[in-house]
This record gives sequence, structure tokens and C-alpha cells, in this order.
Amino acid sequence: MDDKNRPFDERFNSAIHDATERLDRESEKLIAYINDEVVPAVREHSSRGLRVAAEKLAKFADYMDQQKNAPDEKKP
Repeated sequence: MDDKNRPFDERFNSAIHDATERLDRESEKLIAYINDEVVPAVREHSSRGLRVAAEKLAKFADYMDQQKNAPDEKKP
């Protein structure tokens, strides 16, 4: 029986089934892409960002130490 002669509900169910299978396959590809590409990139950039922030905080701490140890020019 060709597709046009099948009842509407059978054609509809078949179309839904096919779409669901495609969505499942594409979802698996998306999850694999996220796990393989996105997560490592976020981890790499996040750790780099933390390193930059740590470096800037260390420089700021050095600056604060210098200011604390510098003679106070406002005192008479």
C-alpha cells in the first residue's frame, strides 16, 4: 500500500516516529559535541581567566603592601 492510500493516523504516527528518531540522533550528536568541544573549551578559558585574575590580585596585593610601607606624605 503506498503512502497516499494509508489512513491519515498511520501516516501521522509514522511521521511522528521518524521525527522522534531524527531528534534522538541529533540530540546524541549535540550532547557529544558539547561534551567533546564546548566543555573542554570552557574549562580551558575558565582556568586561564582564574590565572589572570590571580596574577592581577597578586599585583594589587603588592601595590597595597607598597602603599602600607611607603612614608605617609600627608603627615606634618
